[in-house]
Amino acid sequence: MKHLAIAVLVGTLALSACSKNRFDNDYGAGAGANAGDIVPGSASDPRSPAYFNQTIGDRVLFLVDQSTLTPEGSEVLAKQAAWLIENTSYTAVIEGHADEQGTREYNLALGARRASAVQNYLIERGVAPNRLQTVSYGKERPLEICSQEACYAKNRRAVTVLAAGALSS
Repeated sequence: MKHLAIAVLVGTLALSACSKNRFDNDYGAGAGANAGDIVPGSASDPRSPAYFNQTIGDRVLFLVDQSTLTPEGSEVLAKQAAWLIENTSYTAVIEGHADEQGTREYNLALGARRASAVQNYLIERGVAPNRLQTVSYGKERPLEICSQEACYAKNRRAVTVLAAGALSS
């Protein structure tokens, strides 16, 4: 009987602790805010990589055989730059990719030019160069595999991959 009383007491305390937001944070989840508004680390948290990927956008697309940024790509990168300037604890590796057309060597070089175009844009907008690194995968990591323009278009991209902390050399 004593064990049952303790179990009921522990259960009651646990439930009452869950019903109150005892921790104030700078996301505005203090008194009067809904506890479910922002979940730290989720896509609803403006400081999280998930938010960056889904709301800001982690990739830009390129035209055939081009490494010049499109107006749409520049819009995404302007948001990326602002986010990176605000969130200085993150570094980024910019991956350059190409579609399956052309030789491996050509596409590695094209992916490198695409990654560099993104890196240069971010640096021009105020992101510290030591927080950015580039890598080219050419046509080795496609998102879509098919011999149609719809697939090719998704594979012609640069992706900004976030990491916490300093970049390795």
